[in-house]
Amino acid sequence: MTDWWYRDIVEPGKLPLLLALVAFVGSFLVTRTITRLIRAGKGPFRNIKTGDVHVHHVVPGIFLMLVGGFWAVAAGRHSLGSMCAAVIFGLGAGLVLDEFALILHLDDVYWSEQGRKSVEVVVLTTALVVLILTGFSPLGVNELTADERHDRVAFALNITLNCGFAVIALAKGKLRTALIGMVVPFVALVGAVRLARPGSAWARRFYRNRPRARARAGLRAFRHDRRWTGPRRRFQDLIGGKPDPAVPERPEPERPPRPR
Repeated sequence: MTDWWYRDIVEPGKLPLLLALVAFVGSFLVTRTITRLIRAGKGPFRNIKTGDVHVHHVVPGIFLMLVGGFWAVAAGRHSLGSMCAAVIFGLGAGLVLDEFALILHLDDVYWSEQGRKSVEVVVLTTALVVLILTGFSPLGVNELTADERHDRVAFALNITLNCGFAVIALAKGKLRTALIGMVVPFVALVGAVRLARPGSAWARRFYRNRPRARARAGLRAFRHDRRWTGPRRRFQDLIGGKPDPAVPERPEPERPPRPR
């Protein structure tokens, strides 16, 4: 255990990254617990307001990320300052990504169906950081040998190809595949060669005059969503809380006909 800790965490300079991950996950879980208690009307916690303005926790989160980020740039990889900066940055990142949906929609959708995006982004970010901690390098270059890493041409070619596959996967509407493919080799390649999701930029551009491809893409997306949407939503509800039920819009009353 001690050998693994020094060889894989301390010596490569990954201790700040590990501390940032722990602070990030802890900040998110504590924040979600507090917001769920406030929503249920339990405990001493209340929303923070200045007058009529509700101060969302993304505001202190941005401040903490700025402090931790600039401090980390100024500190060395193995210094105590870098570890403190990593913790501060992780705390701020947890607060910010917990309200990712608010930033995306520019609206308070925290407890709505759109608010699920915040939980999804936090889980995806955690998975990516764990992959990096376990030895995967960004841009999918971890499969190169030491000699190949010294070959700049092979190194640059590998990065370019992997980034190209990730961009194609992203254009095909596969955000998770594209992000994980930046870290895990061949994942982006799989997303790049498979059919695009309906409504993606790739489908609008290349499936416009291909009705069979559009039909196959729609059928594949339907089967995928039918299989995974339920378990994914139950997992999101377990972590972040169940969204409020959608309120149906009231139909506008019909105007009486004007007399002729």
